[in-house]
Amino acid sequence: MRITKVTTKTGDAGQTSLGSGERVKKTHPRINLLGELDHFNSVLGWTITSLSDNDFIEELKNIQQDIFNISGDVSIPKADSGLLKEERLIYIESQIEIITSKLPPLREFILPGGSEPASRLHITRTVCRKVERALVATYENDEFNEMHSKYMNRLSDYLFLLARLVKHNEGLNEEHWNLNK
Repeated sequence: MRITKVTTKTGDAGQTSLGSGERVKKTHPRINLLGELDHFNSVLGWTITSLSDNDFIEELKNIQQDIFNISGDVSIPKADSGLLKEERLIYIESQIEIITSKLPPLREFILPGGSEPASRLHITRTVCRKVERALVATYENDEFNEMHSKYMNRLSDYLFLLARLVKHNEGLNEEHWNLNK
């Protein structure tokens, strides 16, 4: 499905089309999930603007492409499109291992924040988790794409670790949760 114009006026009565052409209410779980994915992709773009490391920027742009691929899969129910490839999941998992090896072991919950880029990555991580919950809720009553669930789960871990790495690279100490406060 290609976008030929932005304003179509076909959604004025509370319905919209999935990529398959099927008309559904704008409250349909897939439409909600697509909105959450769009929100997440926009937050990723916002986060990218705060980063200075080109490797991180390029990786997050690749993740934006992955989110569009998931959106494409979600928008065409019962299709065997598989736009999100398993190689991307494997790659994210390998990045998790690499980043983990560069950081001190985590011994306690950490407070999100510390710098603008690290804070944005933490916000992006929480939006990613929200997408994951919307994805699972959508697939409760529909065909489940396990690759999407695995990818979003790993991606939130990756974003958490990337926030820690950015803060570490900036020479900032992590602040830990203090149970006694």
